[in-house]
Amino acid sequence: MESIVKRLSALLSVKSIVTIVLTAVFAVLSVKGGVGQDFMTIYAVIIAFYFGTQSAKEKKEE
Repeated sequence: MESIVKRLSALLSVKSIVTIVLTAVFAVLSVKGGVGQDFMTIYAVIIAFYFGTQSAKEKKEE
């Protein structure tokens, strides 16, 4: 139970919220067919940053 609470609290960090919201916007724009090149570039950079920091964090904990 403690691990679930810990994961939920980590999910509420600012970068996680931004990533989740940005992914939802990307999904909506994809369905509507309105994803522009600028948005794709920004989205790719933010997702790469988020997963890069998560990967570095996991490696540091080992």
